[in-house]
Amino acid sequence: MNVTLSIDEKTLKRAREVARRQGKSLNQLVREYMQGLAGERYDEQHLRDLFDLMDEGGGSLEGRGWSRDDIHGR
Repeated sequence: MNVTLSIDEKTLKRAREVARRQGKSLNQLVREYMQGLAGERYDEQHLRDLFDLMDEGGGSLEGRGWSRDDIHGR
């Protein structure tokens, strides 16, 4: 389905730059944003990508606990 939007030129230029930096088309960026608004943001591929990134990180929370002060930056 096609949708027509009215947007000022400055915002459009900035949005196109954000899309370019993310390696996406403006159409794809807007579609993903709207899917997020509709609660469809985390499809299977997104979740696999997220878990892959977590696995690559190599970090560990083993043995680490947080106090209330740690959590609230006190």
